[in-house]
Amino acid sequence: MYLTRLELSHFRSHRRSVLEVDARPVAIHGPNGAGKTNLIEAVSMLSPGRGLRRAAADDLMRRPQQVGWRVGAEVGVHEIDTRAEPNHGRSVRIDGKATPQSALARIVRVLWLVPSMDRLWIEGADGRRRFLDRMTMSFLPAHAEAVLAYEKAMRERNRLLKDQVRDSAWYRALEAQMADAGADIIAARTHAVRLIAGAQGAAQTAFPVSTLAIEDPEGAAPFSLEALEQGRGRDMAAGRTLTGPHRADLSAVYREKGVAAALCSTGEQKALLISLILANARALAAETGAPPILLLDEVAAHLDANRRAALYDEIEALGAQAWMTGTGPELFADLGDRARHLEVTETAGESVVTG
Repeated sequence: MYLTRLELSHFRSHRRSVLEVDARPVAIHGPNGAGKTNLIEAVSMLSPGRGLRRAAADDLMRRPQQVGWRVGAEVGVHEIDTRAEPNHGRSVRIDGKATPQSALARIVRVLWLVPSMDRLWIEGADGRRRFLDRMTMSFLPAHAEAVLAYEKAMRERNRLLKDQVRDSAWYRALEAQMADAGADIIAARTHAVRLIAGAQGAAQTAFPVSTLAIEDPEGAAPFSLEALEQGRGRDMAAGRTLTGPHRADLSAVYREKGVAAALCSTGEQKALLISLILANARALAAETGAPPILLLDEVAAHLDANRRAALYDEIEALGAQAWMTGTGPELFADLGDRARHLEVTETAGESVVTG
C-alpha cells in the first residue's frame, strides 16, 4: 500500500508537480513557505474527507488562477483521480470510474500527524473526538457514514429543541436514527481503541506507551433511545442535545509515569502522539495485511537525535511509505538511502520539487 506516482495540478502553491516514488519513506526538505505541507496535503486527499487541514475544496485551488485543482496517483494497480472545479465539491474517480469518496478507503489508508495536533491533549474535546474518529475510520471506513447520519439527525433534533417544540411525534424518528447511528459509533470507537491498545502493548518502541480511554464528561447513563426520550426536558432547557457520543472525550495516560497526557511536558505529549500514530499503523497492518501511508509534517524538528533515529527505525520496521517534511536535509541524514529525498523550493510564487 504505497504510492508510485503523484501528480498535482493547480493544487495550492503547486502549479504542476509530478513525482515518481517507490515503497521507501519520502523525506521532503525546504524552507518554510515553499510548499512542503501542500505536497503531503495532496496525498491526504487520497483518503475520504477534507484532508489534513480540513480545508474546503475551493481553498485548495492555486491562486490567483482558481481554475480548479487535481490530484492524481497510482497506488498498486489502481489509478486515483480526485479534483474540484470552482464552486463545486470534489469528485473522485478510481480506475476511470466515478466513485464516492468513501471508496478511497478500500484502496489506501492514510494516517497523519501535523503540528496543529501538538496541543491535542490540552485543548477542547472536539479535537480529540476528531482524532478518535480518524483512527476509527482507518479500521472501519463506514464509521464516517454513521457519524454523518448521527450529526444530521442531531442537528434536526436541536432545531426542534431550540424552537421549544413539545410534540413527541416530531422527535421519535430523529431519536431512533440517533440511537442506531450512535450505537454504531460507540461500538466502532471502542473497537478501534482496543486494537490500538493491543498494538501499543505488543510494541518494542522508544516512544512512551499510553493508556487510552473513552470518557463521558458527565458520567451519564449508557446512550440509548430511552436516554434521549427521558432527556428531552433537560435538553429543551439547554436548547441542545446533552447526551450521546458527540459528548465523548478521549483520554490518555503516560503509562510508565502514571501521568495524564494533559499534564505531561510538551516533548512527552509529542512523543505520546507519535506513539499512537505508530500503534495505529501497526494495528492497521495487522488487520489489512499492509501498513498505511503515513504523513508526518515537521515531525523530525521536535525530536532529539536519538528519538529521531528511533522514529526512522520504527518506520522501516513497519514497512510504511512515510512522507515526512522538515526545513533541512540534516534532519533526515540518518535515513540515508533508506528514503527518497526531495527538496521543495519556491520560485515566483510556484512550488518546485526536485530530487
